Amino acid sequence: MPIDLEFLHPTDIYALRPCRNPDATDLIAIGGEHSVEVILVSDTACRRIACFHVGSRITTLAWSSKTTSPTSTEKWTLELVAATSDFGLHLLTKSSTSSEYIFPFGGGLSGHHGRVNDMVFCGGWDEDSSRYVATVSDDKMLMVWDLHPVVDPTQGSRTPSPALELDISMSPPMSSRPQPTAYVIPFPHPLTTIRNHPATSKEFIVADARGSIFLVDWRSDPEEEASAAELRHSSVIELVEPVKLAGEIMGGNRDAQGKWSACVDWRVDSMDVVGGVFGQKFAIWDISKLRGGLPHITGPSFSEGGRIFRWCPTHPDYFAISSQSPTKGAIVHVHNYSYVHAPPTVFTLRPKPHFVRDFDFLAAGNIPRLVIAVGRILIVFPIGEEP
Repeated sequence: MPIDLEFLHPTDIYALRPCRNPDATDLIAIGGEHSVEVILVSDTACRRIACFHVGSRITTLAWSSKTTSPTSTEKWTLELVAATSDFGLHLLTKSSTSSEYIFPFGGGLSGHHGRVNDMVFCGGWDEDSSRYVATVSDDKMLMVWDLHPVVDPTQGSRTPSPALELDISMSPPMSSRPQPTAYVIPFPHPLTTIRNHPATSKEFIVADARGSIFLVDWRSDPEEEASAAELRHSSVIELVEPVKLAGEIMGGNRDAQGKWSACVDWRVDSMDVVGGVFGQKFAIWDISKLRGGLPHITGPSFSEGGRIFRWCPTHPDYFAISSQSPTKGAIVHVHNYSYVHAPPTVFTLRPKPHFVRDFDFLAAGNIPRLVIAVGRILIVFPIGEEP
């Protein structure tokens, strides 16, 4: 049975992201004050296998589908993207035959102009799943980045969004690799969350700070005669958490750390189920049974407000919520969807004034395991026993 594990990072941990690729479920990326470290987790230890010195505080991370773990193959590969507090983006790569390499993009006038709150690669498992990465920000923009543009944008290639132009003069020196092309989708309010799903490469779930969730089909209809590279903004469905929406209209729209307070996730075994935490409540929608966009299940969360909502990929009935306040310490509530109105199981990791900066579930093993960042410590621990 797995035991509780800890890994000490040299600075506070501001973001973490376990890898969900089938051949890399034992990898975790953690972002600190100026670097990203990749940790390999076993049942008994955490071991660092890569360190990328980016130079700015990390705000969010995303794994590419190209990533494979050293425990799965001798010819392993790491590929992920990190967003930093200066609104820049960085493609990070390392392999069994090459050292750490950092490719910066999205700097200056060519990218976001607000904090990048969340980021995912395109869903599905086709060849595009590692080509497109999507970012959402306080600047009310969803940007989908083509990491492998057919033509170098600096040499007069197509520009799908005329409102956005690359400002190469303000970007760090580049290699011969062309800069990614950004496709911009504007929204009316700051965006907090974007999630993909393994069953589709066409759609994202996007949440804003006011309690609205959008199922966005971002790609052109392949039956249309337009270029396959062109994108469109098609909000297929909008879901609304009415209590959160009313609260945002009255103000009070940031959490204890100054971040927009709404977080959603997509249940891995069902494209129809979306859950999220909004202030003192959690809400779950079944898209196949919509009632004017309202949730079909709601329940109480932390009295001081919940911060992060995550479904468990290995045991899909489980979901977890962390507190946004340090007043009661670093706490996570784990709920069971089959008994959604029962009280949650409470895990207290550290006493106050500690709080959970970020957390997620590992995508491996017969026992659900949580990965939690508290201060400088990464904590990995099981929430059940071997069946």
